[in-house]
Amino acid sequence: MDKVVSSPAAAIEGIGDGASLAVGGFGLCGIPSVLIGAIHDAGTTDLEVISNNCGVDDWGLGILLADKRIRRMVSSYVGENKEFARQYLQGELEVELTPQGTLAERLRAGGAGIPGFYTITGSGTQIAEGGLPWRYAADGSVAVSSPPKETKSFDLGDGPRDYVLERSIIADFGLVRAWKGDRHGNLVFRESARNFNPLAAMAGRVTVAEVEELYDPGQLDPDAIHLPGIYVQRVLPLTPEQAADKRIERRTTRPADPVTDRTTDRATDNQDRQS
Repeated sequence: MDKVVSSPAAAIEGIGDGASLAVGGFGLCGIPSVLIGAIHDAGTTDLEVISNNCGVDDWGLGILLADKRIRRMVSSYVGENKEFARQYLQGELEVELTPQGTLAERLRAGGAGIPGFYTITGSGTQIAEGGLPWRYAADGSVAVSSPPKETKSFDLGDGPRDYVLERSIIADFGLVRAWKGDRHGNLVFRESARNFNPLAAMAGRVTVAEVEELYDPGQLDPDAIHLPGIYVQRVLPLTPEQAADKRIERRTTRPADPVTDRTTDRATDNQDRQS
């Protein structure tokens, strides 16, 4: 039952070229940066990554993207990464943009053994009708476009409406970061880091969790567990230095207070939410 591994290299064992990865995190909050760094150091390439976003140009998944280790992304938001936009528009990267709630449910459904579900999101748009550019050619034409999706009419009490069939996501590996975890793989996340990490963990056939604080079994309150250990196969304890190494995605400040002559910095709150 002890799932603790001794090193990042041991944690990513088996992740080879061409693997699919469900990666947790929301913006730069709760991203498994140590595991991502280990994959980068291993030289693994041709990856398909399912994640809410692709980090920034020099942090998180952005370091894999910069070295062209990612072949395909399934994402919701990519606006903070200029290299992502460049690779996509130049035909170097395939991108399946997915509504954020739909992406979350596709991951959850994969972990729950549900092959697909119907949602109103995207009905009547190219999400349902197909034709969204997944990959561009070098000349700017569309080389690969999204296929049409099955739709079905349901009446939930407000009249019949068309719903879109979305298929669940199951990845070869799930990579997540937790605030607290025990040796059995039970995990606790903090604030915004909880948005996608539990879902990415559920969707991985083999899930690896890097944890900032490691506990022995029984030390964590069962009512506080956000993800049970049945979904986690490996636990990597972080050093204090690794746990503290976090980035602020966007620093914003307010004008100086005329009374105190001090600047109120929102980055403090933003950093707290990344813990």
